[in-house]
Amino acid sequence: MLSRITSKYKNYYYDKRLVLIIIYTIAVGLVLLYSASSYEAQIEFGDSTHYLKRQMAISIVGIIVMIVIGWINYHILENTIFAWASYFAPIFFSFLVFSSLGIEANGAKRWVGVGIATVQVCDVVKIGVIIFLANFLDKKINGKIERIKGVIPNILTVLKYIIIIAIPALVIILVTSDLSSAVIIVIIGGGMLLVAYPRPSYILIPGVVGGSLMVGGAIMIASYRFTRVKVWLNPELYSDNEGFQVMQSLYALGSGGLFGKGLGNGVQKLGTIPESQNDMIFTVVCEELGIVGGIALLALFAVILWRLYIIARNAKDRFGCLLVAGVMFHIASQLLINIAVVTNSMPNTGVPLPFMSYGGTSILLLLVEVGIALSVSCRKKRTSD
Repeated sequence: MLSRITSKYKNYYYDKRLVLIIIYTIAVGLVLLYSASSYEAQIEFGDSTHYLKRQMAISIVGIIVMIVIGWINYHILENTIFAWASYFAPIFFSFLVFSSLGIEANGAKRWVGVGIATVQVCDVVKIGVIIFLANFLDKKINGKIERIKGVIPNILTVLKYIIIIAIPALVIILVTSDLSSAVIIVIIGGGMLLVAYPRPSYILIPGVVGGSLMVGGAIMIASYRFTRVKVWLNPELYSDNEGFQVMQSLYALGSGGLFGKGLGNGVQKLGTIPESQNDMIFTVVCEELGIVGGIALLALFAVILWRLYIIARNAKDRFGCLLVAGVMFHIASQLLINIAVVTNSMPNTGVPLPFMSYGGTSILLLLVEVGIALSVSCRKKRTSD
C-alpha cells in the first residue's frame, strides 16, 4: 500500500524551497521584532520578551498549519457553495465589530474577539476574496469571453467583475474605516482579474477609474484622511502632531546610513516611533542594519514572490493558478504599501509588514494562504524551475 501511495506522488513536487524561505523570513522577523519591541514591552509589561513570545507561539502554530494545508488537495476549495460562503461570510463577520465582540484600538473598531483571542476582520475578508475569486473567475471566464467583440461590451463585462471586487472593499471602508485594507483587497482582486481575463487591456481603464473614485471619495468623506494627504506632502510642517510618526521614521532611515548602527542599537524605537513593532518595524531595520539590511530584507521578499510566481505559472489548472496569484498579489501589495508609508512615498496608513510586524491574525492567515500555495505546488508536475 505504501508503495502505491509513493508511486502516485513521486512525480509531484512540494516546494520545499518556499517552506524554507518562509521559515527563515519568520525567524529573521522574530529577531527584528524583539529588537523593535523589547523596550516598549519592558515598560508596559515588565517583560522585554512579551511581544516576542506571543509572536513566536502563533508563528509556530502557523507554520504547522501551513505545512499541513500544503498536503491537502486544494480542490476541496473548488465548490460553488463554499466559494460564495467565503465571499459573504467574511462580509457579515465584519459587522460583528458593532456588537459586544467588537474591540476598539487607537480610535478604530477593526477587531473581533474575546479576551486575548482577537481577529482583525480585514484579514478574514482578504483570504475570503482570494478563495471566492479563484472559483468565480475560473468558472465564469471561459471561451465565451473571447467571443465578445468591441470595446464597450468588453468593458461592461469587466465592470461586473469589478463591482464584485469592490463590494467587500467598500464594506471594509464603511464598517472599519480601514482604507488601506480596502485598497489591498482591490489590488488582490484586480490582479487576479488581470491574470484570468484574456484581454487585460480592457481592465485597466475601468479599474484605474473605479479605484481612483473609491480612494478619492474615501479621502473626501473623512477629514483625517485629507489631513494625512497634507502631512504626506509637507511632513515637516506637522512634525509636532500628525506628522510626528512620519518624521521620526525618516530620521531613523537617514541615521542608519549604509550599514546601520548595529542590531539592537537603534534609538528611535525607544519610545519615539509609535508602533515600532507593528507598521513601522522597517524603520528599525534600516536604522540598525542600514540601507544594506533594508535591501537584503526586500530581496528576501523578492524570493518569496518569485517562488509563488513559479508555482502559479506551473499550476496544473487555472483555479490553482488564480489561488496562488491572489496570495502573491496580497503579499506584494502589503509589502509595497508598508515600505511606501515608512519612506513617506504615500500618505500614512496602517499596514503591517508581512511575516515581520507584530500581529497574530495577520501572520496566521498569511501562512494559511502560503499553505494553499504549497498545496497547488504539490499537485503540479515536477519542472526544471
